[in-house]
Amino acid sequence: MDTQEAKIPSHNRDREKKFVALSSVVAAVFLTLIKLVVGILTGSLGILSEAAHSGLDLVAAGVTWFAVSVSSRPPDREHTYGHGKIENLSALFETFLLLLTCVWIIYEAIQRLFFKEVEIEANIWAFLVMLISIAIDFSRSRALYRVARKHKSQALEADALHFSTDIWSSSVVIGGLVLVRLSDLLGAEWLVKADAVAALGVAGIVMYVSVRLGMRTISALLDAAPAGLRDEIAYAALVPGVLEVKRARIRIAGPETFADLTLVVSHDTTLEQAHEIADQAEAVVCQIMPGADVVVHIEPLVREEDSVVSTVRRLAAKLGMSAHGVRIYDVADNRLLELHIEVEDTLSVDEAHAKVSAFESEIRSALPRIHQVVSHIEPIGELEERQRGSPDDESMILEALQGLQNRLGHECQFHQVEVHRTASELFVTLHCTVDPNTAIVDAHTLTENVESDLRSRIPQLSHVVIHVEPPDTDEA
Repeated sequence: MDTQEAKIPSHNRDREKKFVALSSVVAAVFLTLIKLVVGILTGSLGILSEAAHSGLDLVAAGVTWFAVSVSSRPPDREHTYGHGKIENLSALFETFLLLLTCVWIIYEAIQRLFFKEVEIEANIWAFLVMLISIAIDFSRSRALYRVARKHKSQALEADALHFSTDIWSSSVVIGGLVLVRLSDLLGAEWLVKADAVAALGVAGIVMYVSVRLGMRTISALLDAAPAGLRDEIAYAALVPGVLEVKRARIRIAGPETFADLTLVVSHDTTLEQAHEIADQAEAVVCQIMPGADVVVHIEPLVREEDSVVSTVRRLAAKLGMSAHGVRIYDVADNRLLELHIEVEDTLSVDEAHAKVSAFESEIRSALPRIHQVVSHIEPIGELEERQRGSPDDESMILEALQGLQNRLGHECQFHQVEVHRTASELFVTLHCTVDPNTAIVDAHTLTENVESDLRSRIPQLSHVVIHVEPPDTDEA
């Protein structure tokens, strides 16, 4: 089916399906009546079995017409995927009807072959009714197959199989009648049994079609995807930006096809980029399955080489929080993670704890090597009112820094010193110029030593923030 066919308005599609199903009901009524009348008049088991077969075709055609009528209804609260599965159910029901026909035909054929004799009249009417049956069956099967393929209707396809089976079975019956006629001309009485043998041939054809139809119908009801289709869709969904197709599922409900994909992209993919990737994946899937209802879910890839810190911060941001002070420790065979996590200052302890617990669970899922997570919860955006430090405060800080400067020499040059205080706390921020080739680990150790020395000299110092920079950096 091409894309143009997929765009046929639903009301036109439903009207065409209902019309071809109803015309099949009319054809089945006509065939059943003429086969029944001629079969009774001629005594041909082959024709009577064909009449029974056509009678069941009539029931099947009625069920098909009902199924395509119901399947055209739009989705509702109870049937969110629509009503398409009714077509699969009707096809399964038709399978049971075909098998029931086989049982009756085989029983009667065995009776006539071994236990009773029935006089059969192979006259012109018997041949005529079977030829008419073949012509009508051929016309209806072609019409049903055409509409079934056009609109992906399993119910109409099952009905088409019924009429196609009738063509072959009617041909077998004609062959049986020819042999009966020859038995009269040649005096070979054993050829009289050919009608029953022909009936067994009909049963064999019907059973073969029934098994095929039943297997396909059950597969559809169990949501089995057509062979190879899942892999084809998964491969096609590897559009630029997709690192992995984590999941690809296909569900067929009557004429409707549903697909859902889970695609893995780089964790730094923006929302706009992810949306574009999803649109591209949906488009290529619809090229393979025109008219399909496609849902694409995007997930970020967490690589092993991603730093633990960036992963923790990303997970925190996803939950509307902010993480800092992330530290990792290896204790014996266990890896511990400590961090500060900022939450809304309007939350209660219970609410904040529940939110952070969910965050910690995500950390353990994303970082399996982490055995224990300890989070310090603090309010986000906490606003403090500070005042400039007094002259005595500034003098005390500058004197302490001068002593450190004399000891450190050119290893660290202090400047832009700011002193603030609250009613009970003293704060210091300063810049420290170091050699530009200094490793960041060494620079961090240096600032920690400076902070420790300041605190030992000035016990009332609460917070120290030291900004490290190379020489000649123009700071705003």
